[in-house]
Amino acid sequence: MHAKVVLAGGTGFIGTFLEDKFKDLGYEVHIISRQKQHISWEDHEGIIAAIDDADLLINLAGKSVDCRYNEKNKQEIMSSRTETTSILGEAIENCSSPPPLWINSSTATIYRHAEDRPMTEEDGEIGSGFSVEVAEAWEQAFFSFQLPHTRQVALRIAIVLGPDGGVMTPFINLARFGLGGVQGPGNQMFSWIHIEDIFGIIMFLKEREDLSGVFNCSSPHPVTNREFMAELRRTMNIKFGLPSPKWLLELGAVVIKTETELILKSRWVIPDRLERAGYPFKYMKIDQALSHILER
Repeated sequence: MHAKVVLAGGTGFIGTFLEDKFKDLGYEVHIISRQKQHISWEDHEGIIAAIDDADLLINLAGKSVDCRYNEKNKQEIMSSRTETTSILGEAIENCSSPPPLWINSSTATIYRHAEDRPMTEEDGEIGSGFSVEVAEAWEQAFFSFQLPHTRQVALRIAIVLGPDGGVMTPFINLARFGLGGVQGPGNQMFSWIHIEDIFGIIMFLKEREDLSGVFNCSSPHPVTNREFMAELRRTMNIKFGLPSPKWLLELGAVVIKTETELILKSRWVIPDRLERAGYPFKYMKIDQALSHILER
């Protein structure tokens, strides 16, 4: 029997990266998505069959938050996370051989805007607003299941950096066209994680059967927006970048149909539980991460 992993919502930037990684290790990979070639979210029997006897279930499903927060989009952002999580939990309850580990995506945005101190799993303060409400509902849907044979881990994922897509593409384009300066005040903290460490953390948690619950999935060394943009310019060998004041970001966000929260919220998150458990980060510092991404 091949080892089997199920990726729910596995068609995005993180999901396609994980699919390749698991296939390279010889895993049989099953994907649940809204794309025709995969198992459909409406195919409950197919989902149960895929999850049955799986070594690992990873849920990344959810509509992108890179959009305007109108009522239609807000409803889809919320339901695409909570409903898919509920479908998976119910499927596990109906498995004859449930997976030993279910990892569910969450978000580091669950914490408040923080410029005064870092947020850990133990003493982090939950914030307010729509994004936080989504994160809380997502985790509540996940932990509402009591699964005696399946360990549950929620990853509060920071901004994911990696080659060939994700948030790096717009950042690189801004710097390339001379707009790679400070965004807003520049003091807001930028908590990040390299996509290679996402995979590393998943495999680490798979082996550590003593670990469950919530984990901050971020580098131990967050930086300010000012430091991030300066390091990006340095790595790209670009001498100058025009700053983007808040009013300009607000205007631009309307034009490209997104929200400035993605740039202006100060996410200061520390992976305290992973560090104490001994996870060896592959990319600890932002210069290491950007060098790997940009100098490939």
